[in-house]
Amino acid sequence: MCPDASKRDARRPARTSGGANTSAMSIGQAKSFVQEHGVVLASGKGPVPRLAEAVVGEPITGSWWSHPRAHEIFAVLQSVVASGDVLVCRLVEGKVTLVHRRLWPALVRVAERFPKNQVAQVRQEHSASGRHVNREVPFPKWVPLEVTERARVMSEEEALRALGPWTALPDTKSNRPTAGTSSRKRKSSASSSPRR
Repeated sequence: MCPDASKRDARRPARTSGGANTSAMSIGQAKSFVQEHGVVLASGKGPVPRLAEAVVGEPITGSWWSHPRAHEIFAVLQSVVASGDVLVCRLVEGKVTLVHRRLWPALVRVAERFPKNQVAQVRQEHSASGRHVNREVPFPKWVPLEVTERARVMSEEEALRALGPWTALPDTKSNRPTAGTSSRKRKSSASSSPRR
């Protein structure tokens, strides 16, 4: 994470390298965007909104790194991640996903429906050489105790509803059901396990 980006005033719009205020979305608005939608992709295409596109207010073709406002996108993404209210993982189709804290109990409740690497926290660290290195914190090591407690009293249906309709979409890459679909194995294990 970029330390300077996390200190930026959330109400102040991000600026391009030329200093002109051309932001379609301030850092505070970006945080609100993630909170409102709950689950967003950082930049990849998928069934949920993309924060990078929301920041610049237009569709992005290709990599956002080649966009004229890439520095602005980076600064806003880093500030949102540094807020502490966002989990960075690979939840949606294995792509970098931001999950707002309000949905962490729902995610914890249905985490077994996802591959373990998709619910692991992704943290970006700086190496001694200055490179950015992604480190994963396995699920459930990143989960705060109060989130686990809230997840225990939530029904599976309530959790899936909270996460959104994308959980019902089939996983086209692996040809297997995803979070919103059920299989006989899931039904039988769900009916035999006690509800907490």
